[in-house]
Amino acid sequence: MNAIRWKKFFASPKWVTVVWVLGLILVWEIGATVVAGVKRTPENVLPHLYQIIGSVFSSQKANSTQTAIQIVLSNAWITLMRAGIGFALGAMAGFMLALLMSLFSAVEKMIFPYLMMIQMIPILGMAPIVLAITRDIDKSRIVIAAILTFYPVATNTLSGFKAVEREKRELMFSLAASRYDVYRKLLIPSSLPYLFTGLKIAAPMAITASILVDTLQGGGGLGCMMSQSLKHAMTIYVFWQIVFLSAIIGILSYQLMAWLEKLVSPYRRSGGDFPATDAKEPTP
Repeated sequence: MNAIRWKKFFASPKWVTVVWVLGLILVWEIGATVVAGVKRTPENVLPHLYQIIGSVFSSQKANSTQTAIQIVLSNAWITLMRAGIGFALGAMAGFMLALLMSLFSAVEKMIFPYLMMIQMIPILGMAPIVLAITRDIDKSRIVIAAILTFYPVATNTLSGFKAVEREKRELMFSLAASRYDVYRKLLIPSSLPYLFTGLKIAAPMAITASILVDTLQGGGGLGCMMSQSLKHAMTIYVFWQIVFLSAIIGILSYQLMAWLEKLVSPYRRSGGDFPATDAKEPTP
């Protein structure tokens, strides 16, 4: 009995996560030790984790007025605001376009190929084009975050609409339901898992895109501070703090979408599947 319990414990997702984290820490520290043996200033290449953590609580000024963590947090707010606005706009536009493509097949045939073409353009190549069109650094970052959000939300939501069986649609129409009722009571609720899959993909992407674009343009933000730190305009620990903070924000954004999915979709709270909407024919 104890052996079975231990087996379940070690096979649990939480234990697997702990093992992966401990493994990454071990690999990191080994790498930092190796670098320390060949470099005079290893903190400029690969510092130990305790050095990065110590820099978070250090009171030493990274510039004339702020410590390293103060610089990171103040610029994180700027990046998150841009990414958040772009994510919200992209999610709404993606859902509306998926709805239009579901309603009108001609719209899907005309627009879907262009969506794929836009998605294949690299972020770093897209940034100068968007900046030239908007002529505003802040707007360009919001637009890029919206574009990266737009595609996964639109395609996943459209897949959700198409995943509903034809029999269920025909049943709704046989009960004299209007197209509005079919979408409100059947298609949109059924597509929620697909919609949130797109949102969970897009949320970290929007944040990553904002940081990458920040590295190319000025105006503040995590990417801008990261570039200055790499150029030794300030302590290198700003760079490492941004790296870890960005990873944490990306994970939290994914978890936030998962939490919203449980909140909006009650069937997810118990871990069950979407409730079946099949109906039996009435017996005469």
